[in-house]
Amino acid sequence: MAPTTIDVSPRAGRRAGLVLLLLLVAATASCGLRTIDTGSVGVTTLFGKLSGDPLQEGLHVINPLKRVAEMSVRTQEIKEHADVPSSEGLIIGLETSLLYRLDPARAAEVYQRIGPRYVEVVVQPNLRSVMRAVTAAHTANALYSEGRELVAQQMLDQLKRILDPRGVTVETVLLRDIRLPDTLRAAIEAKQGAEQQAQQMQFVLARERQEAERKRIEAQGVADFQRIVSTGISEQLLEWKGIEATEKLVNSQNSKIVVIGNPKNGLPLILPSQ
Repeated sequence: MAPTTIDVSPRAGRRAGLVLLLLLVAATASCGLRTIDTGSVGVTTLFGKLSGDPLQEGLHVINPLKRVAEMSVRTQEIKEHADVPSSEGLIIGLETSLLYRLDPARAAEVYQRIGPRYVEVVVQPNLRSVMRAVTAAHTANALYSEGRELVAQQMLDQLKRILDPRGVTVETVLLRDIRLPDTLRAAIEAKQGAEQQAQQMQFVLARERQEAERKRIEAQGVADFQRIVSTGISEQLLEWKGIEATEKLVNSQNSKIVVIGNPKNGLPLILPSQ
């Protein structure tokens, strides 16, 4: 069996070095490419320090030594349930939804000062605090009925003042559900029912007053008509109308004899038919 020979010529060494160089360049290039997903920004750090502006979505060529942390800038929702007090000291179950998003231009600042867990560190605690502070200034009846929009708006305003300077944009606050104690809810519903009945009674009374006014105006019109007619009828007019009626009866084909009593002398007048 012939012995195996290994080519150790200078040409073979150069080839091996070239292959290693190409592999090193390819590995370095692949490590320097980074894709940022849609709806996110990339915060870059180099040796633990912020490096450059946030990377927008898409493909980027970066220093392989840099680390990239992606942070979502989409609108997100937090659902929070808490037992909050009213101004009377009653405990109310409140379910709230907060819609927020990270400001893309301040993503690096949020990452540096708060960290990637900024929702747990800043957003949720402030939401719970604002929920209790706002509801404590309102009665349970207001929270259950007409004051819901006002409470939601006050929560939104306070959260904006707290979170906007921290780089978190608050979009809206929604009150999803309010649960009162059963006895209080029954009392509020009974009160609302009584108020609705009172409003309905006021409507009925107003309608009856309008109907009475209509009848009064109608009666006044009839009375005015009778007064005008009675003042325009005289004895001479009645006699003349009687003569006209008599002439019509005389000219009728079916009339034979017409007897008319004279109210003055009582003598009848007999006219033969034509």
